[in-house]
Amino acid sequence: MAEIVPFSTVIKALLDENNPFPARYLHQFSDIEPDHLKALIKAWPGITITRKQNLLEDLENLAEKDTLLSFDALAASLLKDTEATVRTLAIRLLWECEDVRLVPEFLKILTTDSSAITSAAAATALGLFIYLGELEEIPGHTLKFVEDELFKAARGAKDSLVRRRAIEALGASSHPEVTELIESTYSASDPDWIVSALFAMGRSCDHRWEKEVIAHLHHPDNDVRMEAIQAAGEINLDAARPLLLEQLEDDEDQEIQHAILWSLSQIGGEGVRHRLDEFIETIDDPEEQDFLEEVLENLKITEEMASFDFLDLDSGDELDDELDLDE
Repeated sequence: MAEIVPFSTVIKALLDENNPFPARYLHQFSDIEPDHLKALIKAWPGITITRKQNLLEDLENLAEKDTLLSFDALAASLLKDTEATVRTLAIRLLWECEDVRLVPEFLKILTTDSSAITSAAAATALGLFIYLGELEEIPGHTLKFVEDELFKAARGAKDSLVRRRAIEALGASSHPEVTELIESTYSASDPDWIVSALFAMGRSCDHRWEKEVIAHLHHPDNDVRMEAIQAAGEINLDAARPLLLEQLEDDEDQEIQHAILWSLSQIGGEGVRHRLDEFIETIDDPEEQDFLEEVLENLKITEEMASFDFLDLDSGDELDDELDLDE
């Protein structure tokens, strides 16, 4: 259990530049109480930019490890900070926050922020709301407004990073112009633009991109290859399965290896569980074992969904047979 100390002690530790900030205090910022947040914001100008940056990066790492933690209240309060680095890290902490009230602030940052990196982070954050809009979990007029602004950024933003992030964010959109946008991005010779195109393809979950994704699974640029591997999993490309299983045997790059494992857990199918079971037996590192357990758990979900789909097909065949008999 995390240590509970007076929040004044936490603030005092943040202000103390002569000593490292105790990691055990980081949990104090999760679901922060309004009075504590108010006190922190009051003390915030007295904290150095380096310490602010380290704090927000530590909170981001902690949130990735423990999904029950939420730093949304703190992050939202920092979106108008005078430092671009702080604004950017605050947005990153909100990338999985589904609060539609954030949309106007993200759009403002996308279109008016002085920092291209911060605007690009806002574009990425808006991608979640494109996805939520496709699921009809936010109002249609909000989705349209987000799409319109992202299209403007994708086509007209001065900085290429902002344009790329806007294209990536639009990947989940069913808007008819998105396909052409992805195609034009994919046709670029610059690996960075190909990465963005592949990312958008993965977000689309559309099998129409099978050829393009498969073609880059052996790309010499690791960033391009990584994005192709991830897209193959997001789209559930059966054709990628044997290629990924083969690469798992040969690749020693841990980051690439993790991407292959996760994509295989999303695709599932013949030989995947057996190969992953074999692979996990060769791993001694506890952290690696934890990741592989997550992979196996995700594979289980994939297999269960495939089983349900099969049962639905069988039920449909039986219903067709009954209708034929009735005739």
